[in-house]
Amino acid sequence: MFKKNRHGIQIKTPEQLEKMRGAGLVVGRTLDLLKRSVEPGMTPLDLDVIAEKAIRGEGAIPSFKGYQGFPATICASVNNEVVHGIPTNARKLREGDVISIDCGAILDGWHGDSAVTVPVGEVDPKLTELMRITEEAMWSGIRALTVGRHLSDIGYEIERYVRSQGRYGIPQEYGGHGIGTEMHMDPWIANHGKPGRGPVLEPGMCLAIEPMVNLGSDRTRVLADDWTVVTVDGKASAHFEHSVAVTHNGPWVLTALDGGKERLAQP
Repeated sequence: MFKKNRHGIQIKTPEQLEKMRGAGLVVGRTLDLLKRSVEPGMTPLDLDVIAEKAIRGEGAIPSFKGYQGFPATICASVNNEVVHGIPTNARKLREGDVISIDCGAILDGWHGDSAVTVPVGEVDPKLTELMRITEEAMWSGIRALTVGRHLSDIGYEIERYVRSQGRYGIPQEYGGHGIGTEMHMDPWIANHGKPGRGPVLEPGMCLAIEPMVNLGSDRTRVLADDWTVVTVDGKASAHFEHSVAVTHNGPWVLTALDGGKERLAQP
């Protein structure tokens, strides 16, 4: 029923890609709502409630809730939290914070997965620049999703862009992944490395591209909750992600409301 290439990577038909797009749009619209909702005084759990209502309101199911025991609809990672933060009411967002929101949804058995980092009010210019660099690094990786290129070209382009911007840390243990009938599928995608290695990209592949970039070193650790990843040096981190299909016409960004047209048209 689901075709895979010789590397075990799921290849979607055009009809299946349309279903992936449906799930991607649910995630894209939910994240757009969450970005507009973030303000000082809110808690990460407030955002989680908004996200679950939005996803279920579109007839979809939150991907994260219950996944390997994760208790919430979104991952909400604040300041030095890199990824997998559990949203709670334990603290309120403050002016100057940054929060990374990772969101997933299942629609008709297909997954969408995307993340953004959002400023809470006015933030330090260093954090604004960190977010800009991380988001542009993601788009640099997405532009590598063309037929005939290699899987490692994605991480190469991400790392090359980040390194061109200054001294930032790229966590080595975390990266992107395949996506389709499951949220996490083969292949794993590093956010660093040399080009021209690994499987050749084919039409019908769907990959989640998600760089994480730290303001300090690349070293991280996991907190006692067994989920939340933080920077060892306590400096801030940013995270952006889109689910993307490889097509004969170039990358189709399934979780971007415009399919990625505006950003991909930029040099």
